[in-house]
Amino acid sequence: MSRFNVRQVAVLGAGVMGAQIAAHLVNVRVPVVLFDLPAPAGQPGPKSAIALKAIENLKKLKPAPLGLAAEAARIRAANYEDDLALLAECDLVIEAIAERLDWKHALYEKIAPHIAPHAILASNTSGLSITALSEPLPEALKPRFCGIHFFNPPRYMQLVELIPTPTTEARSLDQLETFATTTLGKGVVRAKDTPNFIANRVGIAGMLSTMREAEQFGLSYDLVDNLTGKKLGRASSGTFRTADVVGLDTMAHVIRTMQDQLGPDRGNNPFHASYATPPVLAKLIAQGALGQKAGAGFYKKVGRDIQRLDPVKGEYVASGAKAEPVIDRILKKAPAERLKLLRESTNPQAQFLWAILRNAFHYAAVHLGSIADSAREVDLAMRWGFGMQQGPFELWQAAGWQQVAGWVKADIDAGKALSSAPLPDWVFDGRSGVHTPEGSWSAAQGMYLPRPALPVYRRQHFPETVVGENAVPALKSGTEVFRNEEVRVWTLDGEVLIASIDCKLHLISPTVTAGLLKAVELAEASYQGLVIWSPDDVFSAGANLEALMPVFMKAGAKGIAPEEKKLQDLMLRVRYASVPVVAAMRGLALGGGCELAVHCARRVAAMESYVGLVEVGVGLIPGGGGLAYIARRAAEKAATAPGTDLLPFLKDAFQAAAMATVGTSALESRQLGYLQDADVIVAHKDELLHVALGQARALADAGYRPPQKSLIPVAGRSAIATIRASLVAMRDGGFISAHDFHIAGLIAEVVCGGEVDAGTVVTEEYLMALERQRFCALLEHPKTQERIMGMLQTGKPVRN
Repeated sequence: MSRFNVRQVAVLGAGVMGAQIAAHLVNVRVPVVLFDLPAPAGQPGPKSAIALKAIENLKKLKPAPLGLAAEAARIRAANYEDDLALLAECDLVIEAIAERLDWKHALYEKIAPHIAPHAILASNTSGLSITALSEPLPEALKPRFCGIHFFNPPRYMQLVELIPTPTTEARSLDQLETFATTTLGKGVVRAKDTPNFIANRVGIAGMLSTMREAEQFGLSYDLVDNLTGKKLGRASSGTFRTADVVGLDTMAHVIRTMQDQLGPDRGNNPFHASYATPPVLAKLIAQGALGQKAGAGFYKKVGRDIQRLDPVKGEYVASGAKAEPVIDRILKKAPAERLKLLRESTNPQAQFLWAILRNAFHYAAVHLGSIADSAREVDLAMRWGFGMQQGPFELWQAAGWQQVAGWVKADIDAGKALSSAPLPDWVFDGRSGVHTPEGSWSAAQGMYLPRPALPVYRRQHFPETVVGENAVPALKSGTEVFRNEEVRVWTLDGEVLIASIDCKLHLISPTVTAGLLKAVELAEASYQGLVIWSPDDVFSAGANLEALMPVFMKAGAKGIAPEEKKLQDLMLRVRYASVPVVAAMRGLALGGGCELAVHCARRVAAMESYVGLVEVGVGLIPGGGGLAYIARRAAEKAATAPGTDLLPFLKDAFQAAAMATVGTSALESRQLGYLQDADVIVAHKDELLHVALGQARALADAGYRPPQKSLIPVAGRSAIATIRASLVAMRDGGFISAHDFHIAGLIAEVVCGGEVDAGTVVTEEYLMALERQRFCALLEHPKTQERIMGMLQTGKPVRN
């Protein structure tokens, strides 16, 4: 397949979704033009004012759609009157205007003559027929037209559904899937052109089922959300809170599409009665209570409290209902026992949970053949689009296929289900599930289909798998070279070693330190390089304070000092290793995890990497070389402008450490100084290892040599005094506590090199000794001890 070179993208429609899609394109460095209607005639200001306003609003949205708010300026605003010629310069055009077929048709007729002959046109409709949308398009454009359904918010939601029409060429779909996967970082699912596609079809049907069963069992909205959130392996927002976040009007639109397109006259209506708009939803919409965006929906924020609607009283009341302890215990059981206990229990909460799970199994089985190529697409769509840990078919299979099928059939026969439609015959053909190592069941084709084989997926050494696929886990793959209790050292190719930290939150304990030192030693002896990578959403959340508690209790800070030196020695060993050490970062890289990363030869970071020195939260300063790194980097930057003062190059990094600032994306982490210009940011989390291994090989092939040790000029006592003066103002103004002031002063002392003259040159070892001394002194401070114990006991920082 020839490369689909996307040099620029046009997004048509600067509404909530269109603007955020444009923002994500900017995040991944794709130039983008955002179109909307021209400003009304006679209105002062630029003609593209609507698009410009939407771009400006991106800076205010939470969660932030932009990796860096300032990069909103990279989005080019345009309008349909003056700027249609720009479309000829775009390789991909994404339409994201309001969900009106006639409006979309009118826009297509206007833009079609301007679209480049090779470009792909895709609609971000959430449920309209893609085939119907394609009708007014020129015949030459129809093969390059399809649906591309992003989920909100586009930066964070992994799912993108691609929906072809009968005339969409396979090449265009393959190109778009490749682009969405590797450039946008999305999990792509191909859906059939049926109302609401896969995720919204199954997900909204599930939400309607939940609302109906909640009413049947008399459960309050907050209790339902507690039952259907994390405890059930779903998004923490549960059901009604999710509806508020999505927008009740948006949800009603998706429901209306199901009502209109899946009615009794279409022969696909076994669940049509269950698509009725819940009266409470209709009432809230009529009142303008559209959810979070309107300040009220099923929930309402009153001061600091979140209240929930009491539909009987018609007013908001205190929320906070929790599942009964027996339900909590049941939900912690293995799937087979869990479902059996829920079904057999007389507890209303248990009966409710069984009912919504039964309805989900029933609905997914009946509709599989019409909405998806295989069960894999359904399960992945529900995981990526609705935040489920397992899709409906996965849970069913894990709980025992035939046993659960029998239970569902019995409830259908007893009239307890949403529909009298029987389960399909294939459910009872003796199978043990729908997912196998060979592939996933296609009800439409009557066979198991293997996972997609596009070349882009070769970049994913360990892609997400489904229950029953029986893929070998990453931490059991490859050839193991060394292992201790918390670190596995292994290789996939015999050329580059991989070190994987395998403990809770990948906290750096003495055992981890020893394991990583061994990995460096082995890499230097026999391999081209070393990659530090783990197959989950944490690089490392920092030092393992709990592991050091016995040492501290026995010998105090004096006992910690040698362990702290071992950690610092590890950082220097990594930095000066004779082979390149690459940090493959994803998710949290905090405290010691950040320090480990910055001492590597290169960092490869997933876009959603959150990096920072956060030790002040537990009353400490960074003690694993983080402050020495700040001093060294300031000196290196100052060296590019001889004769300049060091302090301006220190201030931002000092402030980030003193305020425990964490980059909220890899882009912001780079701005904070924790990633450098040569480091690589990867959009797709499952491509991280592939890219990191490639970087290690490339550095080795280029004749990698470690940096030479050199002396570091420091800012000295005058800079410490300047920083302290600014801290006094913050303390006296009530912005920081007295203990925060003390800690920040110690950070200043280390990054400025201590009580020496400005320009004095020192070694890294000297800076680390300063760091270690002040770290250990803080361990003896009562307020630091309060913070440490508070964090260990509650997991939350103590402010004192």
